[in-house]
Amino acid sequence: MVQFLIKRFIGLIFVIIGVTFITFVMGYFAPGDPVRTMLGSHFDPVLYAQLKHAYGLDQPFWVQYWNFLRGLFRFDFGLSYEYVNRPVWDILATGVPISMELGLWALVLEVLIGIPLGILSALKANSWVDTTNMAIVLVIYSLPVFVFAVFFQVIIVEIDTHTGAQWPVANWGNPWQYTWSDLQFKIGPIVILALAGLAYLTRLTRTSMLEVLRQDFVRTARAKGLRERVVIYRHALRNALIPLVTVLGLSLVLIVTGTFFLEDIFNIPGIGEATLAATQYRDYPVIQATVVLLAVAVVLGNLISDILYTLVDPRIKNA
Repeated sequence: MVQFLIKRFIGLIFVIIGVTFITFVMGYFAPGDPVRTMLGSHFDPVLYAQLKHAYGLDQPFWVQYWNFLRGLFRFDFGLSYEYVNRPVWDILATGVPISMELGLWALVLEVLIGIPLGILSALKANSWVDTTNMAIVLVIYSLPVFVFAVFFQVIIVEIDTHTGAQWPVANWGNPWQYTWSDLQFKIGPIVILALAGLAYLTRLTRTSMLEVLRQDFVRTARAKGLRERVVIYRHALRNALIPLVTVLGLSLVLIVTGTFFLEDIFNIPGIGEATLAATQYRDYPVIQATVVLLAVAVVLGNLISDILYTLVDPRIKNA
């Protein structure tokens, strides 16, 4: 296991270097001059040269990239172009906990609801329960996240208008606090973000469980007189979890991409909102920092999937 983790950690380093290089190249060769944009109509050649030197933009490409990597390993993403002399991490520090909270609870909902629904559909295969479940999840999986977000906001506005309620349709509340006033902000975005992954996980669980339930070892377990609950959850489910664990990394990718849409629609002050604002003002240090953080999150998600994979299927350890 230690050797396995070391290999994955080395792979993580190379992935981060590759992602940062591509992002840095795109920012370096992008049209426009961020310092000139920063000065606006108050352009002054002397001040322009001073700012270029202060941000290290007067150095060769490879020197700039090397300085960026050095700062990255110190968790220093540099200074923002839009907010003069303000460290990038200060801009993202308030948004990272909010985006993490949104994504984490959405993933928890996917697992806690998607897997039991898939198991139920497999046990009731071809019945009205299975047909209803699969029809609902197919509709959910077919529609983009932002469609549900807009419908949710319209419904909440109508309810507030006709009942006098004050359920919020935007913003987030206090990060990692769960008073009733905070939950009113969080329930909608979390559930909506979880919908697409939940539908996919439900369908995959059903397919995997149906395949396992047809195996000989399941029939043998039933023939030995084991209780149905033991057969399903101790024998069948463990083998059905193997493909489910492998898609957890994909689920994390879907959550990361969906977070950007939801943060914009619900006006949630996460890293998605900061990144969208940075793209408008060509604030490349903020964009680069966001890409690095998201790349690390996705790679760590896949690493967790690999670790869980070895726990579910011990044969992987010897591979």
